[in-house]
Parts: sequence; structure tokens; C-alpha cells
Amino acid sequence: MATAIDIEELEAFRKTVRRFLEREVAPFADEWRENRRVPPGAWHKAGAAGLLGVSIPIEHGGAGGNFRHEAVIIEELARIGFLDFGIPLHNGIVAPYIVHYGTAEQKRAWLPKLATGEMIGAIAMTEPSTGSDLQAIRTRASKDSAGYRLNGQKTFITNGQNANFIIVAAKTNQDPSAKGVSLLALETDDLRGFRRGRNLKKVGFHAQDTSELFFDDVSIPLGHLLGSKENQGFYQLMAQLPQERLIIALQGVAAMEAALPLTIDYAKQRTAFGKRLLEFQNSRFVLAECATETRIARIFVNDCIEKLLAGELDATTAAMAKYWATDRQGEIMDRCLQLFGGYGYMAEYPISNMWVDARLQRIYGGTNEIMKELIARSL
Repeated sequence: MATAIDIEELEAFRKTVRRFLEREVAPFADEWRENRRVPPGAWHKAGAAGLLGVSIPIEHGGAGGNFRHEAVIIEELARIGFLDFGIPLHNGIVAPYIVHYGTAEQKRAWLPKLATGEMIGAIAMTEPSTGSDLQAIRTRASKDSAGYRLNGQKTFITNGQNANFIIVAAKTNQDPSAKGVSLLALETDDLRGFRRGRNLKKVGFHAQDTSELFFDDVSIPLGHLLGSKENQGFYQLMAQLPQERLIIALQGVAAMEAALPLTIDYAKQRTAFGKRLLEFQNSRFVLAECATETRIARIFVNDCIEKLLAGELDATTAAMAKYWATDRQGEIMDRCLQLFGGYGYMAEYPISNMWVDARLQRIYGGTNEIMKELIARSL
């Protein structure tokens, strides 16, 4: 558990994050949703404010924090109803691959720039013909005298329009199983053969730039293979997926915690048939159920965070957290929106964005059906 000193330091960090988001993000959220992108300038400001690279070691330009600090950022983004800002992926998914598997030279080259926002990170796994089945990817990296030649296509890539540092999962041999996958790091500025496709229109997360990426005979130096050996990519991905799935579960819990007080406040003020909504037994019972399930989800996810920090979060428990928390998120957002009535369906009310955004949570990071399959295999 966090010590008293840890809690004090985390709360100071929370105040810093909250001030930044209230000043530099919340006032522009609707504009960025309209533009379907958080501008790169906001990333640079986030880096200057200390929100990027918080878990990167100090010797590599980061803040030397841990997942508790990442959790604060996720919770505060959820509090303003704007998980569209892809900081959790940049900090909690992309950077750890370099921290855990990068060579000393790779760490020196990339981690400080990820911490400042000079580099915006993405990870490219999903392809048009493969979703959760990473063994079936078709993107190929063939060796030549200069390094690798990368050919293929990726889709649904978060931060895809903004990212100028992308970790790409590709096959480096012809083995049809997972044994042939490697991870390659691309610095995309002025990179010949690399191009971005559409900034995809989505049901929710409208300000999150989610894109197609194309690699047409892209030349990659040997030194951009992540780690020191080929064909380790699948194992690297599997080792990091528990944290990715915990991030999604935490986003779900934080969104539920943000939606509940909004709904309670509305139910206290809105009247129908001469009574406040909160005076109707049905409203009280619905909110009681939502509050209880949110508390249960928080306790479960907090336990997973402690396990992660202790190096004990296994893939099965992470899958449980991801599927259960996001299923509850979808149900609770739906019940909260229902209490808002017609106003809940209006885009100007935050609950509408929270409701729409919740739907993706059950899909990315591995669909909840895949999570159940993973859990079942452990039984």
C-alpha cells in the first residue's frame, strides 16, 4: 500500500495535473472533438507541465514515478470527461516498451523526447484482417544490407495522426506462429515510404486521432529493432498487455466515478411531477446500485494496481479487471444517461460523451469476449 508520504506526494501531483487540465484542456475539449484531434501543441504543454514520461526513470529524462502517477492522470482526464487525450497510451503503454526492452542507446535516444512531448508515441499492432489475433499479422520486415525493409498496413492506431514515434509489430521471419514477430521503432518525421491514412471517424472518443498507417518499403536501421534479438516481439507484447488492460479497466472505473456525482447532482435538481428525481424510489435505487458497483470496481482495480507495482499482476487477473470493469462501465453509463432523460442524449451534456466513449472500452485492448476466453483457459 502507498505510504503517507506517497499519498501526500500523489495528491500534490494530482493538484498539478488538475490545474493543467482545467486550464489547458477542458476549455478546448469541444473544439478538439470537432477537429477530431488533440493538437500537437497541447502535447508539448503537457510535457512542459510534467504530465508526460512520469514513469520514465529520472536518468532518462522522466519523473521517476510509477503506475500510481499514471493512475492520477487517468482519473483526472476522466474527471473532466476527456479520456480522448492519448497520454495514458503514450506514458503507460509505449514508453514502457523502451524502458523494459530498449538497449542503452535506444533509451538515450527516445525516452527523453517522449518525456518532453517532442516525440508523441503510438503502437501499431492491429491490421485490417487481424484484430485480437496478433499471430496472424501480415506486416513484414525483411532484412537487407542497411537494416530492414518494412511493408504492410495497420489500422485503429491511437495517436496515429500525431505520433512521430511508432512501435510497429511485424513478422521478421516466415514462421506462421507468434515466434516470428518483432517490434521495430520508427521515427516518422520525413520517413520515406511511411504515410498516414484517414483520421478515422468513430462513434466516440472523437478527439482521439485514430488512424490507418501504411508502410511501403520503409527503410529501418538495425538499431531500431526493439531489444537485441529478433522474433521476441510477441513475448514482449504479452508481458506488457496486463498493464495495458489494467489501464483500460482503470479508465472504466474513473469514468464511472466521474459520471455518478454528475447524475446525483442532476437528480437533486431536476423535477418531474412536482418532485425531484431523487425523491422517486426508482431513481434512488438505480443510483444506489451504481454507487455500489462503482465501489466494487474501484476496490478490484486498486488491488490490481498493487499487484502490478509488486510485479504480481498476471494476465488472467488483468483480463478479469478489463472485462468486468468495462462491462460495468457500459451498464452504469447507460443507467446514468437514462436518469438525465432527453437531456442526456444531447451532446452538450458531459454524460452523453461518457456514454458513447464507454462502448469502445469493451473492444480495444482485446475484446471482452477474448478476455473471457483467456480467463477460461486458466480454469
